[in-house]
Amino acid sequence: MRKAKTSGILLHITSLPSDFGIGDLGKNAFEFVDFLSESGQSLWQILPTVPIGSGFSPYMSPSTFAGNPLLICPEKVLDMDLIRSEDLGDHSGNEQPFENDRVDYRRVATFKKNLLQKAFSTFERDAGGEDRSRFEAWCVKENTWLDDYALFETLKSVFPGRSWTSWSMDLVKRDKDALERTRDEHALEYNRIRFEQFLFAQQWEALRSYANSNGISLVGDLPIYVAQESADVWSNRELFQLGHLGQPVVVAGVPPDYFSETGQYWGNPIYDWEAVKQTGYDWWIRRLGCVLNLVDLVRLDHFRGFEAYWEVPASEDTAINGRWVKGPGSDLFRALKTHFGTIPIIAENLGVMTEEVAALMTEFDFPGMAILQFALDGEMGREYLPRNLKEDLVAYTGTHDNDTFLGWWQNRDEERDLLEMNQIRAFASMHLKLEGQPESEIPWKGIEALMASDARTVIVPIQDVLGLPTHARMNTPGTSEGNWEWRLKRGQIQSEQIHRLRELTSTYGRNVTP
Repeated sequence: MRKAKTSGILLHITSLPSDFGIGDLGKNAFEFVDFLSESGQSLWQILPTVPIGSGFSPYMSPSTFAGNPLLICPEKVLDMDLIRSEDLGDHSGNEQPFENDRVDYRRVATFKKNLLQKAFSTFERDAGGEDRSRFEAWCVKENTWLDDYALFETLKSVFPGRSWTSWSMDLVKRDKDALERTRDEHALEYNRIRFEQFLFAQQWEALRSYANSNGISLVGDLPIYVAQESADVWSNRELFQLGHLGQPVVVAGVPPDYFSETGQYWGNPIYDWEAVKQTGYDWWIRRLGCVLNLVDLVRLDHFRGFEAYWEVPASEDTAINGRWVKGPGSDLFRALKTHFGTIPIIAENLGVMTEEVAALMTEFDFPGMAILQFALDGEMGREYLPRNLKEDLVAYTGTHDNDTFLGWWQNRDEERDLLEMNQIRAFASMHLKLEGQPESEIPWKGIEALMASDARTVIVPIQDVLGLPTHARMNTPGTSEGNWEWRLKRGQIQSEQIHRLRELTSTYGRNVTP
């Protein structure tokens, strides 16, 4: 039986409008759900909701389990009587309004930390027995990750700017008495961190419930690797290939290819998959379960690495001198399937894939991804052109790592000469029927081509619905400045765009709740 076609929008929470410098879990998130419903969509895809790491990236987080406290809505905290209305205007000595189209992460982090500190102080002073019991019950329920995360973040404040491998040896090796002393000596900081996670969980649960009740399923994102500077590695050293002091022996990356003659040196520690297997894949079961408590469907990043991964000695400066090593393959996914039953996963299979990877996706019925930009400029095979797309694919005009569709059309790639770029534009023009069309129509032609395809699911970045150029790009891989900052302005989505999106969705039979 053919499954229903669906469509949705890609927009990270941080990119929503708000008065506090960053998108959050407040009224604008609920209004975005209303927009999705009104425009006939059934999916809202987001990026990881974890605390951000270096470069403000959600892919280098200090925890794969925790929520990002920057996403907590101040107005909802005000509604709980934990802060005062005048606190919402306290921008830490700077009364200038926040920017409304970019995230100033440093300024936002200072403001939110001060605000949440006030909220926690009020809770500590005034909370009644029922509220305290609810908080403690939640902490007990989440303790498999929450205690380690709260301890890790507490110790980061005790040893500012230092890697966990340089802490005192009893803490590096997680001596039980040393951890207990940390909880006792820094109890306020430890509990403040747990309280922030409690607020995040409450606000997220309300948003997800609202989305689901309006026929919107949330699509999350789970990176294959975690950051070395994380509670995950510190508290699970035995699951990673580390030296006796906790430093990585080998790290993740990808080999040299068309895009980079030195490959990509990611630097994430690599799992000791045999050790992970000996636990019955317990950590991975808990990790996926945590994400599925937040979302309905998960994009599994760098899916190829589960079949075989590129392993680089940590002492190297580039990814050139790495090697392919077999991953856990179907053994991991059988364990996940045994625990969860259906595994609602989208396999991020971009780049050069092997027959073994394709077989793994087929075995577990995981849909792959197709990127229209890549198909049109030759970076994916012609089978990924809209007219050739197969049913078991999730098709995108672009992802958070791509330029916007209009930006892709307008910009000339420095690695390609003008003749090649003109040939690409001519090819795209032919396939999308762009002859005589104004530039403002180009993203819509790409969207329509995917909507009309056989791909079961189509997801479009909101930037392409709005026809925005390169300045609205979310991330440029390989760069460290200006990423993850773009924000949607309040009122930027107009009724004309809502109507047009709803019309396309209806015309091609995608306005069905998954």
